[in-house]
Amino acid sequence: MIKLNSATTVLFLMLLTSACTQSLTHEKSQDREVVAVTLRATGDLGVIIERATSQVQIVNHSSNSMLSEIDGLGDLSHASIVYSRDQRFAYVFARDGGLTKIDMLKDKIAKRIIQSGNSIGGAISQDGKLIAVSNYTPGGVKVFNSDTLALVATIDSSVLSAKPRNEDGTPVRSKVVGLVDAPGQKFVFSLFDSNEIWIADFSQAEMQLTKFENIGLAPYDGLISPDGRYYIAGFFGEDGLALLDLWHIEKGVRRILANYGKGDKKLPVYKMPHLEGWAMAGDYAFLPAVGKHSVLVVDTKTWLQVAEIPAHSQPIFVMAQPDNRQIWVNFAFPDNNTIQVFNTETFELVKTLTPGPAVLHMEFTPRGENVWISVRDSNEVHVYDTATQTLIDKLSVKSPSGIFFTNRAHQIGL
Repeated sequence: MIKLNSATTVLFLMLLTSACTQSLTHEKSQDREVVAVTLRATGDLGVIIERATSQVQIVNHSSNSMLSEIDGLGDLSHASIVYSRDQRFAYVFARDGGLTKIDMLKDKIAKRIIQSGNSIGGAISQDGKLIAVSNYTPGGVKVFNSDTLALVATIDSSVLSAKPRNEDGTPVRSKVVGLVDAPGQKFVFSLFDSNEIWIADFSQAEMQLTKFENIGLAPYDGLISPDGRYYIAGFFGEDGLALLDLWHIEKGVRRILANYGKGDKKLPVYKMPHLEGWAMAGDYAFLPAVGKHSVLVVDTKTWLQVAEIPAHSQPIFVMAQPDNRQIWVNFAFPDNNTIQVFNTETFELVKTLTPGPAVLHMEFTPRGENVWISVRDSNEVHVYDTATQTLIDKLSVKSPSGIFFTNRAHQIGL
């Protein structure tokens, strides 16, 4: 046993007392820090794209307030966003090939890369670990680790052998559009120039590709049903739509709605409607007619059109409230100052609203009591009560376009 003299004993007791005091002081300091920090949950947050200034606003839809503004995000034309499954991080897909990960708790960019020359949207995998981006230039899809944004896989799209090579000698490849996530750790997308739909399966150690050729001319956009079963591509080059049943891919791609598109147009088409703007409510899909002043109603059991609802102008987005009772429709230029609301049971017009010039996008709060509407040329976002269709709040936002709330983190295809 070690024997201590009296001086050493005194010194030891002093050191022990000091250590205990420091420990208590540190614990108290930690307590004060916890009290001092204002906790922020992320379930009622969202991001609004400010395209003209390459910025985004982080907002709260419980208090209808803006929390912070983040800049340095590049070309945000047609920008879109997906969220991490814990709703902390937003991944912004910019048109200039930029992929930015935003930390919504710290109000700052966590990571940003330029992954291509020209991109158009992206998706997050079922398990939240992979981020996929579809590219115009150089074509194909790139897949990244959602934590680090390190490259996981490059999926080259089909070579367009009839076209001269790029200046650097590489072959020209098909643009990729309509990229969505699907159950089973899959991504589904369309190839605009080579008329294909591909499925990339990341459920195994080695990624597997399934290809469907000659699905129709120039697929320009795609959507997946809310249950993740059906993938639908629209055509820029001909009428009709391509339908792929992901429960039965052995049946291949089939054509539906043969008259959907430009075939019987009587009006100039100001803008091809977004397929992501389709609404599915009950047994019906509500989709914007191309070049016509109407919303088409399709029975999702037969994929046959059953009704046509007259509308104010050419629709762009047809969005269903979360309770599916009503659809909200916005329109193409020059009638893009208007919103119309329709009943999904009777197909009757409920109300016509005129929020202001250039109504670009709508986003419902998770349970649908409010809808946020971007009015770009007024530099405002309007908040409406969906039960009464009355304006209840306005926020000043610079040239707002897309609005994306974090509840998208738990929805297939969003």
